Amino acid sequence: MSKKNEFDLDIGQEHIVIQRRYEALGAVNDLFIAIWFLIGSAFFLNDALIESGTWLFIVGSAQLIIKPVIKLMSLIHVNKAFQKNT
Repeated sequence: MSKKNEFDLDIGQEHIVIQRRYEALGAVNDLFIAIWFLIGSAFFLNDALIESGTWLFIVGSAQLIIKPVIKLMSLIHVNKAFQKNT
């Protein structure tokens, strides 16, 4: 695997290597979308929390726009790397 696809992070004495960083970023984005929609749905069960639930749905919907942007960034990044080698 190319080192360019890795993201290194040092936290204290731990060294974390994230491989396929765009896929990892997409997975983290998907996780947060699910969290916002789940909490937002629960908020709709209580009349006092409906407005907050609506905002969580808006945040989750905005993150759905981010998903294809991450995919495009990945494809453009790979394309640029490929063009440099040719």
